[in-house]
Amino acid sequence: MTAEPSARTTAPQRPVYAERLRIPWFAWPAGPAVAALLAAEIWMGGTGLRAWVPFAVLLPVALLLLWRTDRIRVAVTQTEFQVDDARLPLDVIADVVPLDADGKREVLGVGSHPLAFVVQRPWIKGAVQVLLDDPADPTPFWVVSTRHPVELATALLRARS
Repeated sequence: MTAEPSARTTAPQRPVYAERLRIPWFAWPAGPAVAALLAAEIWMGGTGLRAWVPFAVLLPVALLLLWRTDRIRVAVTQTEFQVDDARLPLDVIADVVPLDADGKREVLGVGSHPLAFVVQRPWIKGAVQVLLDDPADPTPFWVVSTRHPVELATALLRARS
């Protein structure tokens, strides 16, 4: 028996920076309202299954999609950059560029690359472009939406050092 804890039992690292890419508040009432309208269109006064199945299916699906869209988390720990389930070790980051709305449009439009890793939310104006220096990985850069691009870029560069 050793005095050192095993790798499986060590506590998760505290994030240096953490942010959740939430959807706007008005999407929560609007999503079920659109689903209810679509269900009413399918129902259209019918009887039997057509009367209740559209509501029983479309309303939970709308809430599930809203919840799924609202759960994206961006975090920087001492060793990695985490975007939802994706992990990027900090030692492969070459540079980080904070982007405003126009810069994000440029990077995702004319300046886009087909192998880039992109987590883009249209309701969030800012983003960061993380340039990579990993010869084993064909991904040239990551583009991640964030409400605080300068703070995220600073946290990434500080944690990398």
